[in-house]
Amino acid sequence: MLLLEPSYWKDYELIDSGDYEKLECFGKHIIRRPEPQAVWRKSLTEQEWEEQSEAIFDKGKGQSSRDGNDKGEWRQKKGMPDQWFISYQYKEMNLKFRLGLTSFKHVGIFPEQAANWNFIYDAVKESTTPETKVLNLFAYTGGASIAARSAGAQVTHVDSVKQVITWSRENMEASDLENIRWVVEDALKYCRREVKRGNTYNGIILDPPAYGRGPDGEKWILEESIAELMSLCAALLEKKDSFLILNLYSMGFSSVIAEDLIKDYFPDVQNIEYGELVIPEKSGKRLPLSVFVRFRRV
Repeated sequence: MLLLEPSYWKDYELIDSGDYEKLECFGKHIIRRPEPQAVWRKSLTEQEWEEQSEAIFDKGKGQSSRDGNDKGEWRQKKGMPDQWFISYQYKEMNLKFRLGLTSFKHVGIFPEQAANWNFIYDAVKESTTPETKVLNLFAYTGGASIAARSAGAQVTHVDSVKQVITWSRENMEASDLENIRWVVEDALKYCRREVKRGNTYNGIILDPPAYGRGPDGEKWILEESIAELMSLCAALLEKKDSFLILNLYSMGFSSVIAEDLIKDYFPDVQNIEYGELVIPEKSGKRLPLSVFVRFRRV
């Protein structure tokens, strides 16, 4: 089992975590928000947290949601913008992201996923397929999509929220990229249709939430739908010169479960990598934020 840390960030730092919160620096701005995985004590004092925080997320009473996206509001100090940009570089990949303070505590990026962006970039660059096709499901604001596009892939980006697709397009344009295919649709519906069409991809990236809704009210519950999704992806992924990444954020799913899913639906794959995506902080603690499994076929 691997513990992967993002190692190329210049515009992001986890300053401290504990008591179910985290203190993070995104570019020039420091924010404070809830973190259910941070069950230990903080290393810094409450006064230090207060002094450093430019925006603090206050969870509304009784506003916890099934998917962990707690609804609330931000308290901003003078000079803290609602939106700003940060950059990420790896080899020849230069990505730019527009961040924003949302009512669900997120800012538009999951910094731990940088370890997967590097994997995607390398997989596309090293592919021998003339036109590498990549499918990004539950694609959110498009970090993985623009990483694949930066490497030259033809990317299909699928998410059920139109506003998030718009945000993804902003990130693509800010990164001086173009021609990502945007699809506002339920991921399962899209995959079923692609299988019927006989389409295939050289890369598939999956970031399914624990719970969600499609654009037409379709219900997504991870435990109930992940098996069908993996079966569809097994049909959609090319047998050679291909890769797959599965991220799981549900606290009830371990990386061993993720590995077993791959072994079940992709029994020919040998070089499976699985584990947790973690972010280290100054005190030496490591904050686990996602379990993952991934592989490449040659």
